[in-house]
Amino acid sequence: MNYNKLNEKRKYYLQNRHLLSDDVLKNYETAFEIEYTHNSTAIEGNTLTLMETKLLLEDKLSVGGKNLREIYEIVNHNKAFAYIQKRIKQNKSLDENIIKDIHSILMENIMVGGIYRNVDVYISGAQHTLPSPQEMDIQIKNFYMDLISKNDLNPVELAAWAHADFVKVHPFTDGNGRISRLIMNYQLMANGFLPISMAKESRLEYFKALESYSLSGNIESFLDFISNLESARLDFYIKTIDNCIANKQNDKFEIKM
Repeated sequence: MNYNKLNEKRKYYLQNRHLLSDDVLKNYETAFEIEYTHNSTAIEGNTLTLMETKLLLEDKLSVGGKNLREIYEIVNHNKAFAYIQKRIKQNKSLDENIIKDIHSILMENIMVGGIYRNVDVYISGAQHTLPSPQEMDIQIKNFYMDLISKNDLNPVELAAWAHADFVKVHPFTDGNGRISRLIMNYQLMANGFLPISMAKESRLEYFKALESYSLSGNIESFLDFISNLESARLDFYIKTIDNCIANKQNDKFEIKM
């Protein structure tokens, strides 16, 4: 992936997003939040459909036939995304306290959140072995130190690394996938990029790329995966901005005629 090209797209988006009306931006953001919450929870097994997620989050309607845990997973994820947006607006750098807060929000009414595991956990089908609680304590401390030292990375590289390394450590008994995707988007948005969502249909490619990092430390395949998603998101906004500019130019031409 050409990071200079990604940075150019980001610059163009940031310089011209003001051309889009508040209503358009709000509609796009709301649509993304619903899709993102649906995909991120569905990847972990939540059975609510995209439409049911919309009804729950946007229309505030109850969804029948679903257990309470699945409902809370959706509502909590949406709250957690709002929380990271708030922290970013406050110019807060991602740190351990924020990550524990995110986990606590994700786990509301499900289990006690924000506490690292003291038991062994396993990922069904994974080739790599997750660290024991004792080893995990060491690795999560290293993660937070690296989070500071790696700040000189390209923001997309930093976001991909933060996601892949955090989920490799798996510090919580539950919610590691969801929180790692939120951490990734925290780093992207804090650096002027757009948040991204992994479609549940692409989870096999997604898991394979993460597994490659966990087994060999090679981030390239996962980085390409993340970069392509970011590029597509930026392209969507750029196309809308270009259409807006073209329409305004046409309006000026018609007035002169």
